[in-house]
Amino acid sequence: MIIVVQNIHPLGFLLIATTLEVSGDALVRMAIYKHVGLTRIALVVIGATLLLGYGFAVNLAPLEFGQVVGLYIATLFIVWQVINLIAFRTFPNLPIVLGGTLIIAGGLIVTFWRPEFSK
Repeated sequence: MIIVVQNIHPLGFLLIATTLEVSGDALVRMAIYKHVGLTRIALVVIGATLLLGYGFAVNLAPLEFGQVVGLYIATLFIVWQVINLIAFRTFPNLPIVLGGTLIIAGGLIVTFWRPEFSK
């Protein structure tokens, strides 16, 4: 397994982690608000499993989390909108698009702006 993990690009970890996190959260949300009984229990268990997978994926990344946190937040926002569209059929409105643009810009600044380069 270590060999496979070493072959995944750090951006791959971010994409895997954010997809697991958002999908798990979406399933738990659907379980709470749209289902009852065994379906609710099954969705919560699957959602919890995906969220656990997120925890593993983000911690297996070969970088310090502080190095990629900005890019993680930007990636999380994008994946969240895609899953929101797929799972809940909700298109982002103008405030979400504008705010998301700031989130993505901020994530890129946090990730790539290095003070040692601005001297």
